[in-house]
Amino acid sequence: MTSELTHQGISFDDKPLGFNTLSIHLGNGVDAETGAIRRPITLANAYALPYDPSDINWSSSDVNLYTRNGHPNQRYLEAKLAKLENTEDAVVLASGVAALSGTFTTVLDRGDHAIFSDTTYIAAYRLLNQILPEKYGIETSIVDTSDPDNIAKAIRPNTRLVHVETPANPTLKVTDIEAAAHIAHDAGALLSVDNTFNSPYNVRPADLGADIVIESLTKYINGHGDALGGAIATSKEITDRIRFTYQVNYGGIISPFNAWLINRGSVTLPLRMRQHNASALAIAKHLEGLPQVRFVAYPGLESHPHHDVAARQLARPDAGFGGVLAFGLDTDHDGHNRFVSKLNVITSAVSLGHDESLIVFLGEDDERQYLYPEEFHRGFFRLAVGLEDTDDLIRDIDHALAEAGL
Repeated sequence: MTSELTHQGISFDDKPLGFNTLSIHLGNGVDAETGAIRRPITLANAYALPYDPSDINWSSSDVNLYTRNGHPNQRYLEAKLAKLENTEDAVVLASGVAALSGTFTTVLDRGDHAIFSDTTYIAAYRLLNQILPEKYGIETSIVDTSDPDNIAKAIRPNTRLVHVETPANPTLKVTDIEAAAHIAHDAGALLSVDNTFNSPYNVRPADLGADIVIESLTKYINGHGDALGGAIATSKEITDRIRFTYQVNYGGIISPFNAWLINRGSVTLPLRMRQHNASALAIAKHLEGLPQVRFVAYPGLESHPHHDVAARQLARPDAGFGGVLAFGLDTDHDGHNRFVSKLNVITSAVSLGHDESLIVFLGEDDERQYLYPEEFHRGFFRLAVGLEDTDDLIRDIDHALAEAGL
């Protein structure tokens, strides 16, 4: 079955296979040389040339030539991700930021205009707000994309891309992907969606009209906190351009080992996401009822202003709202830090999608602070809920609040 899935499609007896089955079998297969039922790591950086190599395109990504041009472990992972995202193709690069910059520098040219969410990952903010305008002459507009009317008002004759991050990092703001797609397409622009906080298990933006789906593979799809990678799932025409521009000529290739690690980790994505979703919702509800908590932002809460939009976009009946939430305490700067210092199970570290829960205190001087809702201005936490027992995480929070004197 594995080789059939890899090479021929995603159905069996004319019926589509489920997400769990696809996560296990796609991108895997029997090794022709050894008979191993797991794809091996191919660590070579160069491959044997034919008898007459004089007519080879040295920038080709279609054959095994030089690892910067592409390699087997990368392609196995790309085949899986394209199917999971329901797109024609996917290209895997060295990191999530490589996927962002690879997208922007490929589809945007000097004189073009791009619209982007007012809350995004810091690298996306710097690329679109500073680096692309200053170094490449690309015009950009920051808008609150949670209101589709703001996108429509920002459209210009030279708008070529609308980029949204949903839920947004770190405020958990949600954008209506389908509405954004209609506005972008009516203007002749592309819609790219950073889907990292959702993963394709919870939301598949391509099904809602997105042209380009970006994932930081470092996060949920890898799931083990031990590898960097980024993916761009889109049409073959766009991935061909990205491979030529960013992969071959900018050198943003993922290593074979990281591609292998992420492919291995992705096998348990649906199982992990169900636990992330359930624990995050339970913790968000618990926090919402604590007198020490000033606010909680999580799309799974009915109190979240974009809850209905987030629920409407879910890809399957058992999907959820991800494992990341934000909250602030009714205390000062030092009180937030005292709380973190008293945690025993939750780790103070950046990133998300790991097996362990991670928390980071974001103070009052973030360079994007002016774009955040008012309740975020006094400092807040981003909590990435892991796979520990939910009750243990809740007990850890309650214990830390008490020990910190809050």
